[in-house]
Amino acid sequence: MARNLSMKDAINEAIDLEMTRDPSVILMGEDIAGGSGGQGEMDAWGGPLGVTKGLWGKHKERVMDTPLSESAFIGAAIGAAACGMRPIAELMFLDFMGVCFDQIFNQAAKFKYMFGGKAETPVVIRGMVGAGFRAAAQHSQMLTPLFTHIPGLKVICPSNAYDAKGLLIQSIRDNDPVIFCEHKNLYASMADVPAEAYTIPFGEAAIPREGKSATIVAYGLMVHRALEAAETLAKEKIDVEVVDLRSLSPIDMDTVIESVEKTGRLVAVDEANPRCSIAADVIASATEHAFKALKAAPIAITAPHTPVPFSAALEDLYIPSAARIADAVRKQVK
Repeated sequence: MARNLSMKDAINEAIDLEMTRDPSVILMGEDIAGGSGGQGEMDAWGGPLGVTKGLWGKHKERVMDTPLSESAFIGAAIGAAACGMRPIAELMFLDFMGVCFDQIFNQAAKFKYMFGGKAETPVVIRGMVGAGFRAAAQHSQMLTPLFTHIPGLKVICPSNAYDAKGLLIQSIRDNDPVIFCEHKNLYASMADVPAEAYTIPFGEAAIPREGKSATIVAYGLMVHRALEAAETLAKEKIDVEVVDLRSLSPIDMDTVIESVEKTGRLVAVDEANPRCSIAADVIASATEHAFKALKAAPIAITAPHTPVPFSAALEDLYIPSAARIADAVRKQVK
């Protein structure tokens, strides 16, 4: 039975179901059980935004606070995964990957290849991504493209509560390292989510809106901006199709190509910085494989090539808007 659930609660439920089902699943991170030695489970923080709140009370021995050292606990999680556990490590803000990236891309991502396919590293590294939270440049980046460049890592970024639960359960059960990106400005977004466990396969994009005039490809928060733009354009008799990638590595380029071949136009939207972004990757692939179908040059809508500003007014301008997306489509259909 489906209930209307926030993305934050859907993530919590996914972890709870998998920890109940599989005793090898452990949860570790900074302040996920903070204060648990005082007032009991009601005092456990569940991370900085309370995403895992309540899990310490249900799984006390497998919900572990870690020292303030990402290199230490991410390394420990990867080591535990190599030894038969299924750790979920919360990298508070994904921006902090800078201090533990060697363990991720030089160790976890390569074990299977270095040991002839015999080593498995079923670790999930969760982290908040994205701007709009007034958290300044070191806590607001969309670093997803960096991880997709690394062979051996799977990279996921859901746009809604339903996908978040299914993709996170799939991530926990997967035998490869998964970087699970949670946009902090989507935690409160609501969707109908089944109570039971279910999985969504990696590498399968969704199409939340069908259309014939142009294709908008996005992921995470940008899916909502794309849908908002599509609603505006519909009033102008411009029928837009929206493709939600949701899985960035593996990435479903087949669905993108099929959509572009149908519409003849492509706008790729990415909150990341422009150089080597997911938007650039999508446009390159579409140009290579669907060039003859294109009726206009593809357009990339990204953040500017600057750090995320702390000023609220500048941060709002920094993030790609529905208006920018709609203008790009109008430019193509003229």
